Amino acid sequence: MSLLLKEHLSLKPFNTFGVDVCAQLFAEAHDEAHVREALALAAQRALPLLVIGGGSNLLLTKDVEALVLRMASLGRRILSDDDQRVVVEAEAGEPWHPFVLWTLEQGLVGLENLSLIPGTVGAAPMQNIGAYGVEIKDVFAGLTALDRETGEVRDFALEDCAFGYRDSLFKQQPGRWLILRVRFVLQRHSTLHLDYGPIRQRLEAQGVQAPTALDVSRAVCEIRSEKLPDPARLGNAGSFFKNPLVAAPLAERLRAEHPDLVAYPAANDQVKLAAGWLIERAGWKGFRDGDAGVHARQALVLVNYGQATGSQLLSLARRIQADITTKFGVTLEIEPNVL
Repeated sequence: MSLLLKEHLSLKPFNTFGVDVCAQLFAEAHDEAHVREALALAAQRALPLLVIGGGSNLLLTKDVEALVLRMASLGRRILSDDDQRVVVEAEAGEPWHPFVLWTLEQGLVGLENLSLIPGTVGAAPMQNIGAYGVEIKDVFAGLTALDRETGEVRDFALEDCAFGYRDSLFKQQPGRWLILRVRFVLQRHSTLHLDYGPIRQRLEAQGVQAPTALDVSRAVCEIRSEKLPDPARLGNAGSFFKNPLVAAPLAERLRAEHPDLVAYPAANDQVKLAAGWLIERAGWKGFRDGDAGVHARQALVLVNYGQATGSQLLSLARRIQADITTKFGVTLEIEPNVL
């Protein structure tokens, strides 16, 4: 089936902030043939090609003069299983959380801490998504991507991807690689990650003495639901700022001034600070300017109360960044892709 093109389509349903901007052209790719057709069409019409997934890591500040291609390819499968180590693969358009639940239904351990993260499978390696002590790189087995410069399809192993904190080769080379499918190595039996955040306390409070991966997933879903707003009800893109990495001396100075500073040791004599703590301490939690605001329960989340534009949300983010730099000497980096 040929690619179905739509003109001047509102992208409000396709970004979790719910920002109402228009795409000059819009299409959905259900397979590799659609992807190649979209690339050819964009070139033919001298338009950029903007590829999106679930729109959960995106802030749109104006109409998009491009062919916007939403990855909608579906499919998930087990590639190998030796009764302990299991490799699974999913198409790029698979919604992330349903895919996590599918792996749990197969009796697999590894993705439970990443439950309820919005977005798609194809977008997950871009950001090296992570939560509660687990990142994509910890369970990554490989991916297949199309090189938009040459049209060739290439398989990537872990060492090829340059994964870092909310970073990867695919984010460092924006617009070059179009991820088609991703593979994960999971386990039939493995140690659960319970010590990051309140997971262990939540399970103990529930009387769960010998938790399973499904128990951990349910606990994570409960915790995330309590802390983070549902994008279907209140526009947001989850954590808007990365947790900043700072030099140890700066962290020590801040700790001397603020004994309750939330900080974690990191590599290379650095310390990771909790961006949410910094924003809340600076007084931004619950702040609202028109329909652009900071969530009342989680200072790390910017929200659209209804009619905020992307520019208004970005302006609020810039004000927060400037204030954090002034008050703490720390630079906050925006996590979503800003267009």
